[in-house]
Amino acid sequence: MKIKLLFVSLLSTGFIFAQDQRAATLLEEVSETLANYSNIYIEFSYELVNRKEYIKQKEQGTLVLQDNKYLLHLMGIQQLSDGKNVYTINKENEEVLIEPVDTELSEGLNPSELFSFYKEGYLSSWDIAQPLYDDRTIQFVKLTPIDTYAQVAYLLLGIDTKTKHIYKLIEVGENGTETTLTVRSFTPNKILPTNTFVFSEADYPNYYIDRF
Repeated sequence: MKIKLLFVSLLSTGFIFAQDQRAATLLEEVSETLANYSNIYIEFSYELVNRKEYIKQKEQGTLVLQDNKYLLHLMGIQQLSDGKNVYTINKENEEVLIEPVDTELSEGLNPSELFSFYKEGYLSSWDIAQPLYDDRTIQFVKLTPIDTYAQVAYLLLGIDTKTKHIYKLIEVGENGTETTLTVRSFTPNKILPTNTFVFSEADYPNYYIDRF
């Protein structure tokens, strides 16, 4: 009986290893595809749901990425990074917060790492596949944080198997909150204005500037 159980255990372990290899291979294909683009422009939907607290929020946003620089518009807030500092511009309150990119107080996923964060700090495993329009398939890879103190239980990264682009990112928190980012349009190699990632204080003469 013990021999039989051991044999079943070895088979299960081998299957899990095979799945992890498939996940790792797919993630590497995504990285190689994205590395060929000089920049990326996406339009996306953002949804936050916490069923315990009866919270549901949905917004639309845009993001431009180029190397370690980005320009994000979401929830009426504009945030840009020139690679050294992050500038958060709140037009409603006429405020600008300036802080270093590597500040330890920063929380959540850095927008510049949206298409590369999965390379470190996670165990990856093969998950479900879902059909999409135009005979496309979204293959999900489950990412489990290695850090046992992480506030995120796991993430599901949905990858378009035809284009090798990231289509969806679902983050499941330890508190039951689910955050979903779905890419509505994906445009690589756009011709960008030279000042896309440049912050000029002169453009905000009446704003309160807070430097961290």
